[in-house]
Amino acid sequence: MLRFLAFAVSFTCIVTTAKGHEFWIEPEKYQVTPGSDVVAELRVGQNFSGASQSYLPQQFRRFEYGADGQIAPITGRLGDRPAARLEPLGEGLVVLIHETADLKITWDEFEKFENFVNHKGAEWVLETHQAEGLSKVDVAEAYSRYAKSLVAVGPGAGSDFETGLETEIIALENPYTDDMADGIDVRVLYQGMPRANEQIEVFEKPEDGDVSVFTLRTDDSGTATIPVKPGHEYMLDSVVLRKPNEALASSRNVLWESLWANLTFAVPVK
Repeated sequence: MLRFLAFAVSFTCIVTTAKGHEFWIEPEKYQVTPGSDVVAELRVGQNFSGASQSYLPQQFRRFEYGADGQIAPITGRLGDRPAARLEPLGEGLVVLIHETADLKITWDEFEKFENFVNHKGAEWVLETHQAEGLSKVDVAEAYSRYAKSLVAVGPGAGSDFETGLETEIIALENPYTDDMADGIDVRVLYQGMPRANEQIEVFEKPEDGDVSVFTLRTDDSGTATIPVKPGHEYMLDSVVLRKPNEALASSRNVLWESLWANLTFAVPVK
């Protein structure tokens, strides 16, 4: 009964907070001493503040971790919270990976949908919506989330890598071992190809204080340099908006689809 309740609460939280909210992986510690578990929450919310989600296999397509370029599943018991707990791993950089199942939201006011699209830098969606004469009443959208997080075990040597998610953000530098004085280079991919001139929203969280939010755009190679500060935690978010394929459009009765790429990491004080 308690596990069923946990599912109900978690599912409700996902549905009611999804509109314009981020989904991310939040490690208990971004730097873990060798011999310790790697523990992480799944969260939905805003400005690095959100509700913890349970381990619910029916809600995800992938939940894995990567180390040394190898990927293995993250397993747990139904309703576990925190959702991820990995037994001690060898030293190096660990990449946590999560892909949700498709979910659906309905925008009851077109103005809210407009605000969301504009906020994500995808104004072309509104032009297409208008040109195709699509309904502005109860606009339905399917969405899915593609989250990653970087955790250092010991010194954390190693590299992030392409994990095969439909859209993802890849750190081209290691925030735990590389010099971050000139920022961290990242690349945004969609279906394995760089996303050129696309928006990245950056959430910067100090140990104590308010979260700062700013946006950057990728260059022609899908790359951007994110300015970072020691002792801060970071969340990067980039959203693909597209027309759904025929199967999804008919099965879920949706007009649009969004795919959210997310990456979290911390920059240590050295």
